Amino acid sequence: MPQLKLTVLTPVFNEEQVIAHFHERTTGVLDRLDNVAATIVYVVDRCTDNTLEVLRGIVAADPRARVIALSSRFGHQMSLLAGIEHSLDADAIIMMDSDLQHPPELIPELLDKHRQGYDVVYTVRRDTEDASFLRKSAGNMFYFTLGKISQVPINPNAADFRLISNRVAQALASGFRERNMFLRGLFSWIGFNQTSVEYTAEKRFAGQSKYSLSRMIKLAMAGILSFSTKPLQLSIFVGASFALLAFLLIIVSIIKFFLVQSIPNGWTTLVVLLLLFSGIQLIVLGIMGAYVGGIYEEVKGRPRYIVAEEISHE
Repeated sequence: MPQLKLTVLTPVFNEEQVIAHFHERTTGVLDRLDNVAATIVYVVDRCTDNTLEVLRGIVAADPRARVIALSSRFGHQMSLLAGIEHSLDADAIIMMDSDLQHPPELIPELLDKHRQGYDVVYTVRRDTEDASFLRKSAGNMFYFTLGKISQVPINPNAADFRLISNRVAQALASGFRERNMFLRGLFSWIGFNQTSVEYTAEKRFAGQSKYSLSRMIKLAMAGILSFSTKPLQLSIFVGASFALLAFLLIIVSIIKFFLVQSIPNGWTTLVVLLLLFSGIQLIVLGIMGAYVGGIYEEVKGRPRYIVAEEISHE
């Protein structure tokens, strides 16, 4: 059997406390693999701590490690894309976070599934040890909503911890030019032979989650805008509902106008017009604005990421 060329790809942002432990634990797993030539690619999303300096030391000591340093904060999804586009010589790419919530010990099982003929092996969380009830509930609500409005099936507990084959990586790198990527949805949409592996997400080894509320909302919006136009269709339903409500209030207001003489002149007209036009217009314009904003981001044609530096052992 020919030797498998594997790339372990991990996006990094402000992980100086954990990155050395991640490298030690991951290389320990890779050392036990048979007939596999492995490389670890760290994509650094312009940190504000000493993560890059720690990685320089790791690369100097380990020829299997390589660093791609981005010029600015481009985000988790673009970091993954940059790593994929710089690892197209690999037979398989495993994407995982560097905070050790994605256990490296799962790598052999992902490779076994790949050898069975699967092009995408995604992981499904059984549970997350340190996730709050609010965070879990918000995530479940988002995936439930996305599943209802999207034609692409997305597992609600699927993570960005996955293996993809070379042909999936080639298809993603050459055929998709969008900026606001939602990779979990894209890998489901792209097809090929797929299977899943379950795991329990561990607690963060150190530090705090880099996904703030605003970034979670942005990712959720990217997922909805990328895979569904139903919010636009929903705006028609909402508009019709407000129109029906306004019609009912017209009847009620006219009756009150004749039965309750204390109602001032013009009150009925103001109530109906404000409810009818303000409610419908604001909701519909808000939904349309979200899609127009997405189009605006795409047509500017700016680079999706910029590499400032590549660091290798040589």
